[in-house]
Amino acid sequence: MEDFGFAISRNFNPDVSLLQGGVTMGSRGEYGCSVDELRTLMEYRGAEAREKLDAEYDGVEGLCRRLKTDPNNGLPQDKDELDRRRAVFGANEIPPHPPKSFLQLVWEALQDVTLIILLVSAIVSLALSFYRPPDDGLGAGSDDSEHEAGWIEGVAILISVVVVVLVTALNDYTKERQFRGLQAKIETEHKFAVIRGGNQIQIVVNELVVGDIAQIKYGDLLPADGILVQSNDLKIDESSLTGESDQIRKSPELDPMLLSGTHVMEGSGKMVVTAVGVNSQTGIIMTLLGAAKDVVEEERKAAKREGK
Repeated sequence: MEDFGFAISRNFNPDVSLLQGGVTMGSRGEYGCSVDELRTLMEYRGAEAREKLDAEYDGVEGLCRRLKTDPNNGLPQDKDELDRRRAVFGANEIPPHPPKSFLQLVWEALQDVTLIILLVSAIVSLALSFYRPPDDGLGAGSDDSEHEAGWIEGVAILISVVVVVLVTALNDYTKERQFRGLQAKIETEHKFAVIRGGNQIQIVVNELVVGDIAQIKYGDLLPADGILVQSNDLKIDESSLTGESDQIRKSPELDPMLLSGTHVMEGSGKMVVTAVGVNSQTGIIMTLLGAAKDVVEEERKAAKREGK
C-alpha cells in the first residue's frame, strides 16, 4: 500500500520555474543536481530508491560528488559556500502561519452561538426600551420611571458580551504569542551533529544546508531529508508522515531514504542532506496544508516577473 507521505509527494507537482532562493528549481546551476531533481529522488522508497540512486547518480558516493561534499569530511567551514548553498537549495526553515491579529481573534470569539443570541437579545431589549406605545388617555399601567430605565437591561447584556469577547480574544492572543515564543526557542536551541571540515560540530537545525554530512543517533528527530551514507542497526519511526506504526529498518543497501520529521528509534548512522525547509517531505506536506502558502505565492509571482 502506498504510504501517505509518498502519495502526497507524487501528487505535488510544482511548476519547475518556481523560484527557491532566487534560483529556478529546475536549474542545476553550479551543482550536479537541481532542487527539483532532489525532491523527485526523495519520493522513492526501498529497493526502488536504491535502483534510482544507482542508475542516475552512481550511488550515494556519486551523489556526494555532484553536491561537492565529502562523505567523510563533510562540507568546508566556509561561510560563503554555505550561503551559496542556501541560495541554491533553500534554507532549512518552514514558514509558519501568519499570526492572527487581535481584531481577527475578536471576530472569531464573536462566532459563539450563545454570544450571538445574547447580542440579538440586547438589541431587541434596547429597541423596546426606546419604543413608547401610543397614549390611550387612560394612563393605566404606565410607569415613566420604569420605562426610562428599560435601556439598562440591554446595555448590561451588551457590556457582558463585550467583556467575554475581549477576555477570550486576549487569552487566545496571549497563548498564540507564548506558543510562537516557545516554538522560536525550540528552533534556536534544537541542535544537530554535522561534519564540517573533518570535525564533528553541533549546529542549530536552521543552519543545515544541502550537502551537509549529518550524524544521526537514537532519539534524534530528523530536521531534513537525507540519504544514508552508512548505518549501524538503524530503525526509524515514520508514523508521523506515513501512518505506518512499525519501525522501518534503514541501510544504504536496502532503504537509504531518511525523511524529515521522523524519529530515530534504534542505532546510528550518517546521512547526506538532500532537501531542507519547504523542499523536504515535511515541508511539502506543510505547504499543501497551507502553512507556507504565502511564501509559495510570492515565489510564483517572482518567477512570473523573471519570465517577463
